[in-house]
Amino acid sequence: MNRPADDALPEAMAAGLDGFLEHLAHERRASAHTRDAYARDLGVAARRFVDSGVPDWTRVTDADVRDLLAHRHRQGIQPASLARLLSALRSFYVWQMREGRAVANPAVDVRAPKRPARLPETADVDDLAALLDVTPETDIDIRDHALLELFYSAGIRLAEAVGLDAADVDLAGREARVLGKGARQRAVPVGRRAAAALARWLPVRERWAAADETALFVSVHGTRLSRSSVARRMDLWARRHGLPVHLHPHKLRHSFATHLLESSGDLRAVQELLGHAHISTTQVYTHLDFAHLARVYDAAHPRARHAADSAPEAGPGGGDPEAG
Repeated sequence: MNRPADDALPEAMAAGLDGFLEHLAHERRASAHTRDAYARDLGVAARRFVDSGVPDWTRVTDADVRDLLAHRHRQGIQPASLARLLSALRSFYVWQMREGRAVANPAVDVRAPKRPARLPETADVDDLAALLDVTPETDIDIRDHALLELFYSAGIRLAEAVGLDAADVDLAGREARVLGKGARQRAVPVGRRAAAALARWLPVRERWAAADETALFVSVHGTRLSRSSVARRMDLWARRHGLPVHLHPHKLRHSFATHLLESSGDLRAVQELLGHAHISTTQVYTHLDFAHLARVYDAAHPRARHAADSAPEAGPGGGDPEAG
């Protein structure tokens, strides 16, 4: 993505921004979605710097960066978005310094605003089971059901799902090859039920797909499904079948990770399955609910087991002997 034509930035700032976007595209092989986010954030920063009398990236100071964050905060921008803006500036200046266009990184010592801890939203195991156990009746339902099963079975991202080609899926071997962030490819498992759902979908896909279309999931027009279409169809399926919460692709990914971690406790395995480059990213899923922790404690702790095994039986009334 190039910067918007009406930005009216000074030539030096415009050239720096365009050069960085080219670097993201060709050297870092960042996705179009990632490049768009950088372009938006750095465009906002550049316009603020210009409005503040700083028409060149090399003249930006840490005070200018703090002023930018304060200005955006007054505009109602949330801490998470401010942290992303600061991260974009840091990455931009790392590239600027590498290219010899800047001698310092004015964003490196600026602290990101604190974000309130936000745990991933997950769906209940039983709710998901009921949702996925529905028998699809129409061709569109067969496609949507296969999508849902694959999301929950493999824990893939929305962009990874829509980027899948039919050739990326090996039903016999029950695995799929997905292209994740940073153009990293990984193999993900395809569970038995997901494989069965995909096997039902593939003949429909053969009828729908245009002659030169390689996508695994296609629309009725024969072209690759868009991310917005997948998100919309997923939420529609959930509402049609009575799921009590809003359902979106990332919630299924969170549910996959949380349910798998609760059952296995293997954080490293979950990291590999999710395609996280760093274990710290996966650690957010260690937010096991208290009821689960209590069950683990009761089953595993010697004193908990001893207390349960030797607890006195309830009296004739069936109540707690100390109640009352």
